[in-house]
Order: sequence, then C-alpha cells, then structure tokens
Amino acid sequence: MSGPGVKRGRPPAFDRTMALAAATRLFWEHGYEATSIGELTRAMGIKPGSLYAAFGDKKTLFKEVVHTYGRSPVGAFIGTALEEEPTARGAFRRILREAAAVYPDPSHPAGCLTISAATNVTVQDAEVAAFLRDLRNANLAAFETHLKTAQQQGELSAAANPRALAAYFAAVIQGMSQRARDGATTTELTETAELALSAWPEAQD
Repeated sequence: MSGPGVKRGRPPAFDRTMALAAATRLFWEHGYEATSIGELTRAMGIKPGSLYAAFGDKKTLFKEVVHTYGRSPVGAFIGTALEEEPTARGAFRRILREAAAVYPDPSHPAGCLTISAATNVTVQDAEVAAFLRDLRNANLAAFETHLKTAQQQGELSAAANPRALAAYFAAVIQGMSQRARDGATTTELTETAELALSAWPEAQD
C-alpha cells in the first residue's frame, strides 16, 4: 500500500566509518581466520546482505580494514618516522620508541594489526597471508633503502650491512608486537627498543 503518509520500507542507514572501526577491532583482536561473518555483522550492527553490499566479501572487507589502519596514526607511525626524521638513526630510534608506546596502548588491541592478523591463516586463504606478507616486506624494503642511503651519505659505516640491519629491526618490531599481545608493558618494550638501538653501527671516521 502506498500513498500520502505511507513511507516505503527502507533499510536503516549505518555509519560506515563506525562499522569499519568495529571490523578493524575484531580482525585485530582475533586475526583474519578466526573472525566470522556472524561476528563481524553483530559487531558492525548490520545484516550480512548489508556487509556484502557495502564492503564486498570478508576478504575485501579485511583489505579495506588494513588499508584504513595503515593510514591511521597507530598504523602509519613507521612510514611517518622514515619520512620526517632527518637521519636514519633518528628514524629508527623514533620507530622503536613509538612501537613501545603504541603496541601496548589499551585504547586498541595490542600489537600491530598487519603482524597479528596473519596468525592461523589457512591454505584456503593464502591470498590473505600473501597480502599481509607483502605489506611487511614493503616495510623491510623501505628500511633497507633508508639504510643504504644513510650509508652512502656517511651516516653508516661502509662495513655495515644495510640488508641485515633492516631485517634485524624488522624482527625486533615484529617481536615487540607479539610481546605486547602477551602482556608486555611500555616499560619492557622501551627497554627492548633501547637494547636494539645499541646495535646501531657507528660510522667510522
């Protein structure tokens, strides 16, 4: 029945940003594989049909979550430090110290989303595992490029190995993320950061 005063049925609008934030929290807490469509729709406050219409399938939603996270302060601090700090040593000092503060921050799930969401991904979701691995490897490549430039400019010793140093800092950062998920405090992670920084090879005069 239609006519004046009769409103046509219309699905209620939802806040896309808030829905995406809810999905981010679930994926960050539980990982990609352990997060179900049912859990996502309940947390996002939408029906499965609305999720598929607005975000696509679970994999597409997850990729949007990761890209949005990467542009947020907690996801972008590594790239920001590499861009803003005038020296490589200053950049890695800032990255490690900020990781020590960001990863255990109680305002969000512990650790780094792109590190922790990759746990227990099955063979069927190899594309998701590869997507996350590529993001982490992009950080590693950025580290190595930054360190090679520092070496060319005389900030790093000619005897230093930029590839090995980049891999070392990447491993420390990934380890700090896991320690945060295991309950490590900012104090502990700051101690780890300072120890890692002591491995910085001084330039030779």
